[in-house]
Amino acid sequence: MSAIVTERARSAHPGSGPLTASAVFVGRSLRHSLRDGEGLVLAIALPVMLMLMFTYVFGGAIDPSGGYQDFVIPGIIVLCSGYGAASVAVSVNRDVTGGAMLRFRTLPTVAATCLAGHVVASILRNLVATVIVLGVGFLLGFRPIAGPAEWLGVAGIVLAWIIAVTVVFAAIGLLSSSPEAANGYGFAVLFLPYLSNAFVPIGSLPSWLAPVAAAQPVTPIVDSIRALLLGTDPGLQPLWAIAWCVGIVLVGAMAIVWRFPRR
Repeated sequence: MSAIVTERARSAHPGSGPLTASAVFVGRSLRHSLRDGEGLVLAIALPVMLMLMFTYVFGGAIDPSGGYQDFVIPGIIVLCSGYGAASVAVSVNRDVTGGAMLRFRTLPTVAATCLAGHVVASILRNLVATVIVLGVGFLLGFRPIAGPAEWLGVAGIVLAWIIAVTVVFAAIGLLSSSPEAANGYGFAVLFLPYLSNAFVPIGSLPSWLAPVAAAQPVTPIVDSIRALLLGTDPGLQPLWAIAWCVGIVLVGAMAIVWRFPRR
């Protein structure tokens, strides 16, 4: 009965369709981001500080030849997308536990458009943050030799990874019992780049850790971006990177579809 009433209400308000509602919720999430200036600055400043630390503090010890920045900056780009998406888990959980989601369900719109707003807004924020981090890399002396086709490939892989981690964090927000729990569970995702070849070659890792680094999703993503930007042959790594991203999106989407009606 309630579904019929909601459908009639929706038909009586043609401006409340899924696309219009999604656009409204995207704007809502972006406004929240601008109001939360500290979180937005941190999502950009933290990867930049890590880039400076690894380039100037650790870079000389890891690669005395001075070429470490070309190695590490592709990894920082991947790391940046994770930090930028982490806020989605907390934002979604606040909507669920704070009662806002219940209010959205009474409106003549598709309730899931609220999640779409969080995801799309996070993707837009992450793309801006990634461009800023890449710009700082240029200021530090990063000089990729990629052509237009390679840059297009890098953009596609970065976008795929941003979408994947954003969907995962949205699912974490739905599955968690509180914003604090959502923030804690998300830390596991943020830790993945540190267990990959983002900062050091896999060959330098302990024998028990190297297989873990080689078998996780961040490694082919970083390998693909690094190879495309620096003009080397990426081999099959871009295919593995896209396959990992698609798989992660599917798993996250299934978790959302299962959990959302129950919250």
